[in-house]
Amino acid sequence: MNLLKSWSQNYIEAGCDEVGRGCLCGPVVAAAVVLDDNFDQNLVNDSKKLNFKTRMDLDSYIKDNVQDYAIAELSPDFIDLHNILNASIHAMHRALDQLTIKPELILVDGNKFHPYNYIPHQCIIKGDSKMLSIAAASILAKNYRDKLMIQLHEEFPHYGWDTNFGYATKKHQEALVRFGPTKHHRQSFRLKYD
Repeated sequence: MNLLKSWSQNYIEAGCDEVGRGCLCGPVVAAAVVLDDNFDQNLVNDSKKLNFKTRMDLDSYIKDNVQDYAIAELSPDFIDLHNILNASIHAMHRALDQLTIKPELILVDGNKFHPYNYIPHQCIIKGDSKMLSIAAASILAKNYRDKLMIQLHEEFPHYGWDTNFGYATKKHQEALVRFGPTKHHRQSFRLKYD
């Protein structure tokens, strides 16, 4: 049995998480997951604690064995206009918008969220390592974003996005100095290239 748990068996619960808040480029991506009562996969955990292969292997299992899920992304332009916190929360709202099952309770990783459609929500710090639905959402969001950054790497190979996924690694920062920012970089972030 998985060590992670559900908040309550009495509510239809949607777990939400986002990925990409601390990246220099690319979208912020959020996922929402409504678990099935019988969902039990021992490997599901905070996506940051899982290696790439394990996460990818879990992707189809999660999608095939939950009641509902949705994934949403918001662009660097949106992030620059609204700031990364608001963009992260709005991405979670967009994921919730796509669910076909209406949740009765929303569980959110972290400590900030804006009310959504009069549905009660609970913010849980480190929720992706405590709540099964949030952990499943973290895996779907991270897999989606990692695949996207690997695709973008084909167009912009100098920045190492196939391995750093947009985070501020030494290679990424050196490429910014040498080649400057791309259309995928967040202009509101401190990009050290001048």
